[in-house]
Amino acid sequence: MEKYTTYNAKAWDYEAGKGNIWTDGCTPQQVEEARKGSLDMILSPFKRVPHSWIAETKGKQVLCLACGGGQQGVLLAAYGAQVTVFDISDKQLDQDATIAKREGLTLAIEKGDMCDLSRFSDKQFDLIYNPTSTCFIDDVQSVYRQCNRILQDGGALLTSATNPALYIFDEKAALKNRMKVKYTIPFSDLTSLSKKELEKRLKKHDTIEFSHTLNDLVGGLCTQGFSIIDLYTDKSGVMMMDSYVHDCFLAIRAIKLREPLVSDNT
Repeated sequence: MEKYTTYNAKAWDYEAGKGNIWTDGCTPQQVEEARKGSLDMILSPFKRVPHSWIAETKGKQVLCLACGGGQQGVLLAAYGAQVTVFDISDKQLDQDATIAKREGLTLAIEKGDMCDLSRFSDKQFDLIYNPTSTCFIDDVQSVYRQCNRILQDGGALLTSATNPALYIFDEKAALKNRMKVKYTIPFSDLTSLSKKELEKRLKKHDTIEFSHTLNDLVGGLCTQGFSIIDLYTDKSGVMMMDSYVHDCFLAIRAIKLREPLVSDNT
C-alpha cells in the first residue's frame, strides 16, 4: 500500500473536481470585502472566524497550512498579508493560483505534506492558518512541534480539530438519520477498518482519517509550547450527528510562548 498521504492527495484532487465546500474558492465579493477590511473566513465547516483572531495580519507573514482551495489564502492576501499556501493537492493549489490571478493577487504556492515543514525557516511566520485537516494525519503533535519552530515568538496558530467522538459512529447510518456506535477511539482508517472496508473506501476516493485523542489535539498544543487563548465549537452539518455531539469541531487560537511551560502532559 502507498503511503496514506499519497491517497489523501489523490482524494483531495478528486474532491476539488466535485466542488467540495473546502475546494470551491472564494467569490469576488468576498475578495472585495477583504480588501475593505472584512474577512469572511472559516476554520471549521460553518462558523466565521472572529475578526480579532486575524485582524493583525496586514503586512505579516502567514502560512496557510493544508489550506488550498482558493479560499483563506486568497482572502488573507487581499487583506494585505504576505501569504504562503501549502497543500498536498495539486488541484487545490490550482484553485489558489487561478483565483489569485483572477483577483490580481500575489501568493507563494507550495506543494507538500503538512507532516514535513522542514523547508521553512525557524521563526519564518507570524501566523499559521490551519483549517480542519489534522484528521488526515497520524501524528498531530509532530505537526504542532514543527509549527512552533517556524512561528515567531508570540505568533499564533489557528487550527481546527475534529471531535474524536464523531468517529465512534457509523457514518452511513448517521447520513440516514440513524446513530449507531460502531468503532472505538482513537480511530484510524488504517487499523479500525477491515481490509475490505478500507479497499472500498479507497476506491470511492475517500480520505484516510484519524481521530486522535483530546489529549493530543488540545493538550498537545500546550505540550509543544503553545498557550490556548481562545476556542469555539462548530457543528458538522449532519443533523443527527449534531443532535448527539453538539461540539463536533473545535476551532482553536493558540499563541507560541516565548519560554515553553514545563508540562507533565505526555
